Formats: sequence, C-alpha cells, structure tokens
Amino acid sequence: MTSFPGLGAPPFSFLQSTAWRMALALLVVFVMLACTGWTAVRGAKDTGDPLGAARAAWRHASFHGRRLPDPQAAPGVQAAFYASLSRTDRDTLAARYPLVVGNTGGAPVELRYRANRIALEQARVITQRRATDQRLTPVGRQDARRLAHRFDSLKAPDRQILAFDPAGGGRAAEVFGDLAHARRVSVVVPGVDTNLGNFERTVRATSAPSGMGRSLYDAERAVRPDARTAVIAWADYTAPAGIGMGAATGHLAAVGALRLQALVRALPTTTGVSLFCHSYGSVVCGVAARGLPANVTDIAVAGSPGMRADNAAALGGRARIWAMRDADDWIQDVPYLEVGGLGHGADPVGPAFGSRVLSAEGAVGHAGYFTPGTRSLRNFALVGVGTPGAVDCAAYDRSCAADLA
Repeated sequence: MTSFPGLGAPPFSFLQSTAWRMALALLVVFVMLACTGWTAVRGAKDTGDPLGAARAAWRHASFHGRRLPDPQAAPGVQAAFYASLSRTDRDTLAARYPLVVGNTGGAPVELRYRANRIALEQARVITQRRATDQRLTPVGRQDARRLAHRFDSLKAPDRQILAFDPAGGGRAAEVFGDLAHARRVSVVVPGVDTNLGNFERTVRATSAPSGMGRSLYDAERAVRPDARTAVIAWADYTAPAGIGMGAATGHLAAVGALRLQALVRALPTTTGVSLFCHSYGSVVCGVAARGLPANVTDIAVAGSPGMRADNAAALGGRARIWAMRDADDWIQDVPYLEVGGLGHGADPVGPAFGSRVLSAEGAVGHAGYFTPGTRSLRNFALVGVGTPGAVDCAAYDRSCAADLA
C-alpha cells in the first residue's frame, strides 16, 4: 500500500469502512449525473397516453348491452369474459380497442397478438405522418422515420407481440414459442435504455431485448428439443434512460416490479416460470421477488448492480437465485451498497449473498450474456427448461447445482 510522508499508510479498516464506501458511492453518482447531463430527468417528456385514453373509452363503453369489465381487472376475470364471447365478438373488440385488448392479462394470447398488430399499424401511420411534418426538426423527422420502421417490423405476421404501448419511449413484450401451450416459460427482463427504439437491433442483436429472447429460445430448444417452452422478451416497463439518477435509484424498478408481477400472475399457475434479469433488470426482479407467485422456480441475474437485498434469503419466495458476471463486465466497479436510496445493495455474485453462481465463460463484457455459443447462454437455457442440475457453475462455486443433480 502506498504511504505518504507525515501521514503514513491509511489503515485497511478505514478503506473498508461504511463511510468510505458511502463517499465512493456518492462520488460515482455525481460522476454519472455530470456525464449524462441529468438525462434521466431531462429526457422525461409528456408525450400523451394513448393506452390510458383507450382504457378510459373502454370503461365508458358497452358491448351487446353489457358493460365491459374493468380493463385492469384480475386475469381470471378477463379470461372468463373473453371465454364468454364468440370469435367474431373477440375480433370486433380487438379491432375497436386494440391497445386495450393487446395489453390485457387474461385475454387469449393469439387475440392479443392480433390486437397489437392493429395497434402497431395505427401507431405506424401516425408516426409516418410525423416523419414528413415540416414543423419538426430534421432530427425529429429522422427519429420518426426510424420509429415507423420499428413499428412496421414489429407488426409482421410472424411476430408475437404480447404487449405494446407507444407512449414516451414506448414499451413492448414479444413471445417466442407457443405461450398458450408451454409448460415452461422464461421471461427476459432487460436493463437501462430499453424502449421501442432499441427493442431490436441488426448489429449485436443479442444486446437488445428481442434478440435476447430469440437467442434464449433457440438455446432452450437446443439443450432440450422436446421441451414445451416459450420465452417472453419483456420490455414492458419504463427503464432508466442512461446511467444517471434513474439507474442509481430503485424508483423505476419498484414500478416495473408491479408490472412484472402482473405479467407472471397472468400466466397459468401450472406453468413453471424462470426470470432472466440483465443489468438494471435484476433490480426490477429483486424488488418483484417478494410478490411473485409460487410457480416462479428460478430467478437468474447477469451483470447485476444489486437486487436491493442484503442476501438471497431476503428476497423471499421459493425461487432459486442464480447469478453470473463476466470478468470484463464494467458493472463490477459499481459500489455494491445502498445509501439513502442510492445504489442497489449487495453483490449477487459475492459469497455472502448466497446465490448459486453460474459460469459466464464466453460472454464478453456487459452485453454478452445472451450471445450464442457462450456458456452463460447455455446455463440460462438449462435453467429455463427445468434441468438446472446440468449447469456449469463458476470456478469458485462448484457446488451451485450439487443438490439439483
């Protein structure tokens, strides 16, 4: 340790003290804010609420002389309502209120897909008009063209969009596989800067939510071809914009956790569910863990800044907690503590946390965990299809799957 004349070497206990770590955390947050220009706050703009308006219209409507159920009623209530309708009536409601039907937990998934194609086409038409609106700046028109292209891609006949909300940066969820008949469902929860603009990418596809979901589904089919599995790429929450105050606190995670819990509760209770949570998505999963139903068997986090818990036991529930981190992932340099609402708590791959630590061999950096051919992706796939005893543990946690063999 370096020493300084007249001062001596600072005692090791001081460097490990809570005060030192608190100061370091606050310094990191200050640097985040300075570098991002307060993007998390500055980027929040009121761009309307089409889904809210559609739900308001639904609440005041009737159908064949009957009041429609509250659009945010429990999934069981919604399922019973849609089961009482004919195919023609269901399609009529989807055409009339596509945003409502497309975002209703408990509605038949195929109906939701059809409704969201209609909603995406409506959003594409509106956005395409903005792309030629001379009142917008050239940059604004270019952004509109890109977003219209995204809507056009998402509404393709082979896409299964389970949720769609065009407000703000936009939210969406996409399904890979046969969700209606799956016995195992994997939910991918992404992190910061997740919105409709980057829901999918052509270059580095598996760093975007849609690419993560597709890659995990393909890997699950590869490790167990007979598995009746489906994957949901779930970007249906408002994620922090950039590495700023939104990413350093748990407010957006708390709101997102409620939405994640609602998603899982809308799935059949006989279906085993695993959550795969990347970066800030692991904060969402950590907050949600306490209120998840019993059919959630596994929660796996990668590149986590913390789960807002001191240890795995504090997350509650019955789910097994898995964690992995690549040696080159910059997230390891973030202080693992929570002070005054800043930071997200203990390190999930730390020995004291108590998670089962998986090998991330082959993953390169913070965005490489879902890359085909990596051990990180294969481990996720094995957990997702319900064969966790076959995973490769991290070198220092060889016993992570010992009781599952």
